[in-house]
Amino acid sequence: MENGAPTAKPVVVAIDGPSGTGKSSTSRAVAAHLGLSYLDTGAQYRAITWWMVANGIDLTDPTAIAAVAGKPEIVSGTDPSAPAISVDGVDVAAPIRTQEVTSKVSAVSAVPEVRTRITELQRTIAAGAGGIVVEGRDIGTTVLPDADLKIFLTASPEARAARRSGELKGADVNATREALIRRDAADSSRKTSPLAKAGDAVEVDTTELTLAQVIECVVTLVEEKRAGK
Repeated sequence: MENGAPTAKPVVVAIDGPSGTGKSSTSRAVAAHLGLSYLDTGAQYRAITWWMVANGIDLTDPTAIAAVAGKPEIVSGTDPSAPAISVDGVDVAAPIRTQEVTSKVSAVSAVPEVRTRITELQRTIAAGAGGIVVEGRDIGTTVLPDADLKIFLTASPEARAARRSGELKGADVNATREALIRRDAADSSRKTSPLAKAGDAVEVDTTELTLAQVIECVVTLVEEKRAGK
């Protein structure tokens, strides 16, 4: 974060897009490069899903999910060099990445009471950050519709599956592709805050780009926005 210019005006950057587009890696790197805070909103939905699994909540029952949505205390760190997240004081950075949580997060995050709870948390963090990169699926459309800059990352299903399989250390690419497509369909069709590109977002297709190229592109967009203020 030492690379950030202290005199630069605070800027709020919303980065949305489906899984496997390089969203998290790009957002963290951009925040670190520009001296901004960073928030992984997907981790917050994973955290509340992890809590519900751990507490035996029936995740096939939206009413049961809604009834306990306000119970867990979720704390998100905003340092891009060491993002952290805890639930009720327990570090859950590793357990929220398990396949069990991954397979259930769409069902939990589709419940309106869960989205309301997490959205309020996200807005509070962003408001107090003094400049932040927030990444997720509904940041530019719902959470921070007045963000200074909105970016929507895309990539072909094949490219996304290859990347995600690499992250999962050799997972079957075809199975991963099908899982990503199912997740996209669930997130894009949910009634509350679906995955969608904001009308004023800049779309960046990362299919043929290296991570370094994507980071460079987004950093340039943010710097242009700062200079234009």
